[in-house]
Amino acid sequence: MAKRSKPQTQIPENPSTSSKIPFRPQKILKLTTQTSPEIPKILNPLTSNSEITLALNHLRSSDPRLASLIDSYTPPSFDSDRPPFQSLARSILYQQLATKAAQSIYTRFVTLCGGESSILPKTLLNLSPQSLRQIGVSGRKASYLHDLAEKCSDGTLSDSGIKEMDDESLLTMLTVVKGIGVWSVHMFMIFSLKRPDVLPVGDLGVRKGVKMLYGLKELPKPLEMEELCEKWRPYRSVGSWYMWRCIEAKGVL
Repeated sequence: MAKRSKPQTQIPENPSTSSKIPFRPQKILKLTTQTSPEIPKILNPLTSNSEITLALNHLRSSDPRLASLIDSYTPPSFDSDRPPFQSLARSILYQQLATKAAQSIYTRFVTLCGGESSILPKTLLNLSPQSLRQIGVSGRKASYLHDLAEKCSDGTLSDSGIKEMDDESLLTMLTVVKGIGVWSVHMFMIFSLKRPDVLPVGDLGVRKGVKMLYGLKELPKPLEMEELCEKWRPYRSVGSWYMWRCIEAKGVL
């Protein structure tokens, strides 16, 4: 890839391929009140086929347009098993880089740490900015990694605490870390923590998918995204996954 990728336009992991999708852009539909199927009161992470099936059944029932898209792909998977700290460090390293370049730097980073299981706060704090620069990590990203490691070392953050926080608290706490913004937290919640009800309203890919799905004239703004995708709740993470597949199939990245 010749140009550097921007985080907001990058298709996250777990891609699925398809050359066609069975719908065409249509006129804008007015929002209507629909009766949602019964859903569990306590939502579990998207870690099993049964949870994915519950999500797909709900989305098919609540949004007929999304139902036709769901039938075009195999069910999604959210299979990252990295601990939260490792996932966040990896997210920082991947920022604003083409996928191939990011993978190369991350591989060298893992080697520098002594293996992926050794990517720990104390390990990062012992790495100098110079040693990180030697493997291709910018000085700015090195400062981000050290800030993350410091906050995990002083008890501000922890893997167990991150897993137990609700979505709102997690967004507040993680965006305190240098270099981690709202978009990064949304991606982390969907693909690392497998949270079922995350709508990344600032993600360009999801916005493009919603525009295509509902035949909008313009890219929807955050408030409009919330309104249009309300019917997907409490499985907006899965609905978002299909928006990425939608634009991937149409080649409008």
